[in-house]
Amino acid sequence: MKELVEVIVKALVDHPDDVQIKENTNGNKIRLTLTVNQDDMGKVIGRHGRIAKAIRTVLKAYATKEDVYVDLDIE
Repeated sequence: MKELVEVIVKALVDHPDDVQIKENTNGNKIRLTLTVNQDDMGKVIGRHGRIAKAIRTVLKAYATKEDVYVDLDIE
């Protein structure tokens, strides 16, 4: 999961070295916390949150295949 988010987000931002993802697993629940450079925040969230929603949709589709629940927080 972490690698999937990392590949997607690093392709979107101008400062890929500043992308940090923390993964917290509790049973079949995974919480990912994404931190990016302040200048790239708009690129990750998108207009009206569309890009963030798309990233979460891809994650949920992958999580369904793996039979886990995933939550993505963007800081």
